[in-house]
Amino acid sequence: MNGSFVRSTAMKTIALLMLLVAAALPASALELESARAQGLAGEVDNGLLGIPPGAAADAQGLITTINNQRRAEYAKIAAQNNLSLDVVGSMMFEKIYVRLPVGTWVQVKGEWKKKG
Repeated sequence: MNGSFVRSTAMKTIALLMLLVAAALPASALELESARAQGLAGEVDNGLLGIPPGAAADAQGLITTINNQRRAEYAKIAAQNNLSLDVVGSMMFEKIYVRLPVGTWVQVKGEWKKKG
């Protein structure tokens, strides 16, 4: 087999895997976007989710589930890079923040505000 055939096959395999992963994403990602848009969930500067001021606790189950998933991922990253969970959470918040739409609730240094 020549190199271009192998490379082409590898690229097709990677593309297929990406499609399968995207199709397998949990509905929680869409639910989170909806909860954020409704003001039921906000991002906290520690990389976790919280309930913004005045919001009902309707999204508490979703928030708990996602926070548990995030903590597990943060723990893996922290262990691999010899960092604390706090450092990893803060770094993740910075990455999440830039992708948030304007008007999303965020808590920075204990103060809730909407992203401007």
